[in-house]
Amino acid sequence: MKPLTEQQVRRSLVNCSRGEAEGLTLPRGFEATEWAGLELLGWRDPKAPLRGYLVLPVDDAPVGIALRAAETRMSSRTPAMCLLCQTPRSGDAVSLFTARRSGAAGRNGDTVGTYICADLGCAHRVRTEIPPWLRDRNPAEVVVELAAGLRDRALAFLDSVRRS
Repeated sequence: MKPLTEQQVRRSLVNCSRGEAEGLTLPRGFEATEWAGLELLGWRDPKAPLRGYLVLPVDDAPVGIALRAAETRMSSRTPAMCLLCQTPRSGDAVSLFTARRSGAAGRNGDTVGTYICADLGCAHRVRTEIPPWLRDRNPAEVVVELAAGLRDRALAFLDSVRRS
């Protein structure tokens, strides 16, 4: 992912108003982000705990979506899986996130949702949490494969938000 400025992140959001985009709080340490190792930038808004954001490059331009986490969480004893990075997690580490659709559909209240790591740290997780069944393979190849899958699934979710 190419380095982004604060203004590029705010302008990239396709499913919220300009005022909402201006009101978001960027992730802690945004200035020191290691962009080369990211397929997407995901974070929870520290000032609004139920809000989150995903930004990813699409045709060399950043495209972002605003998300809302469910108010309740699953039990930590319930096994769950993030549907973006496909990392198995405990239920309390995965949250249902909904995104208002862009355009007229979003203004009419249409939303889409999926289960994502509660901290939105999928880009980091595909590099650090290699599933046991893949550990006998070349780690560099596995990371490339997992990162490509994350990007593909994130783009599919983004497309569902942008579809009217």
